[in-house]
Amino acid sequence: MSDTPLSRIDGTTGARRHFRYFDYVMVAFVMILLLSNLIGAAKQAQVTLPVLGTITFGAGVLFFPVSYIIGDVLTEVYGYANARRCIWAGFFALLFMVLMSVVVVNIPASPEWALASATYTIEGKQVTAPNQAAYYAIFGQTPRIVFASLVAFWAGEFVNSFVLARMKVWTEGKHLWTRTIGSTIFGEGVDSALFYPLAFLGVAGFTPQLVVTLAITQWIIKTLWEVVLTPVTYLVVGFLKRREGVDVYDEGIDFSPFAKTGAV
Repeated sequence: MSDTPLSRIDGTTGARRHFRYFDYVMVAFVMILLLSNLIGAAKQAQVTLPVLGTITFGAGVLFFPVSYIIGDVLTEVYGYANARRCIWAGFFALLFMVLMSVVVVNIPASPEWALASATYTIEGKQVTAPNQAAYYAIFGQTPRIVFASLVAFWAGEFVNSFVLARMKVWTEGKHLWTRTIGSTIFGEGVDSALFYPLAFLGVAGFTPQLVVTLAITQWIIKTLWEVVLTPVTYLVVGFLKRREGVDVYDEGIDFSPFAKTGAV
């Protein structure tokens, strides 16, 4: 471990600097974002826990919060301007994933393939379904849920990054855990507050009380994930800062999501 002190630089300098590991972190951010939405979003998981009993939740909640943790790392290590680039990259990657899924799912399928049946084992039981029906069930996109997901991700990630960047300046870089947890509380709060009403309010079976309950439950679970993984965040942030040799403070930064550069 190097004991060389880190050079403090402002956000504008950080936005224009080349970093050794930034591209890898951005790829990890976009990859987890896409996979958590593609693989996890379609499945309702259920586990039975001592004391708490049976809990049903969207499987995506297991890994989607990791994108917020990587978002924390991006802002803490590379600054708000670079985190902004990653958020937009993730947003457009999600948008393309949605477009591709809509085209591929709805393009006319070969009758031989579409009507052919495949057998799946679910909880020890064999279930048979036509290929096209199974394919649509997994990759089909509900426009309202897609819209809610995009809006919630975009707003939540920018709030998360903004809060962490401002808190870093206020705390003079001390007490990292207050920034990672504090920014997640606000960012995930905005994400959940937007997603569930936009996606489910007014839908049959989703009362206003249920929508609020789902939003609060998911907010708590995602925030607890941040708390549990705080030691990992410390390790990753420490490793990257030592390798990059700098510490970015977002002073004099334009925090607009639409700004083209880091400077005001």
